[in-house]
Amino acid sequence: MSDQTSSVHYINYLDLDKILNAQHPLSGKKNKSEAHEEMLFIIIHQTYELWFKQIIHELTSIMSLFKKEKIDEENVGLIVGRLDRVNKILDVLVQQLDILETMTSLDFLDFRNNLSPASGFQSHQFRKLEVMLGLKIKERHQFGGCPYHSQFSGDKKEEILELEESDSLFLLVEKWLERIPFLNMKDFDFTQEYKQAVSDMMENEASEINDSKNLNENDKKIRIKMIEENKKYFDNIFNEENHLKSIEDGTTSLSYKATMSALLINLYREQPILHLPYRFLRKLVEMDHKISLWRFRHVQMVEKMLGQKIGTGGSSGQGYLKQTVDQHRLFEDIANISTLMISRVYLPELPEDIKSELGYNFSNKNK
Repeated sequence: MSDQTSSVHYINYLDLDKILNAQHPLSGKKNKSEAHEEMLFIIIHQTYELWFKQIIHELTSIMSLFKKEKIDEENVGLIVGRLDRVNKILDVLVQQLDILETMTSLDFLDFRNNLSPASGFQSHQFRKLEVMLGLKIKERHQFGGCPYHSQFSGDKKEEILELEESDSLFLLVEKWLERIPFLNMKDFDFTQEYKQAVSDMMENEASEINDSKNLNENDKKIRIKMIEENKKYFDNIFNEENHLKSIEDGTTSLSYKATMSALLINLYREQPILHLPYRFLRKLVEMDHKISLWRFRHVQMVEKMLGQKIGTGGSSGQGYLKQTVDQHRLFEDIANISTLMISRVYLPELPEDIKSELGYNFSNKNK
């Protein structure tokens, strides 16, 4: 057997000596009694950090693919696969809380005082992950009146500040959606065709209500009013200036053109060329929901363990965590595309020549 073949050993390849000797409970020192549960607490959080490292590894590769000059079918397939892996990891992060909750409140209090001022808020990798996704400082819920990056120094702080100035995954996805060449194809203007389809749908619905023999006059008025309110909503969506105002006041983040592209992808998802982009958008929404679920489960665990106690890092504890559940969602605009969906009966038919000519190469270059 050659030296090259025999030199790699399981223990050395995985660096197990370092990993398995990286747990150093603070209880049991200086004549204090040992808290049995502290080992579990340490291992759970070390495992979280390892999974964060893998998520960052996947997101880095996804973002690098979005920065390429061309994003072809093969690249979109890779992105979908890697994002699916991220979502599977997020499932594991939620499930790990079940293990942590085998520790009771009294068990935790046996060693909690030793942790201050350490806090999960000081996880550099998780803060990095958030910024990479698009949670920049202006959208972030703060505590203590200090920017979140004040928790870090040196290279770690520098890395966070550089990410703050870099394109996030949200921005890269928005740019990708904006340059997809499907919105205005030859004689087929999707936005105009969609507007007409919505108008036809509402007119038909109103006509069916007025002609119904099963509804009394009061019921008809209520349903017609609902249609009129829906019409106002759609009229507002079609108004690009109103959309821009929504971005300015913070109620919307995704640009008008990107929103229309995402809508087209969702409506025509059954076209082979749009199937992978549709799956990608759904995976983004799924990731957003899973991160929110992890935050929410964390809140529930803190409520059971600590009630209203202040966090070890000085935050309001569960109060701070609750505010991050909804406030720190990033791809909500893509999830809300469902509001704009219409029945297949009214869906504008794509001309056959457009179906046959739709390409799958999206260029970063302006043409």
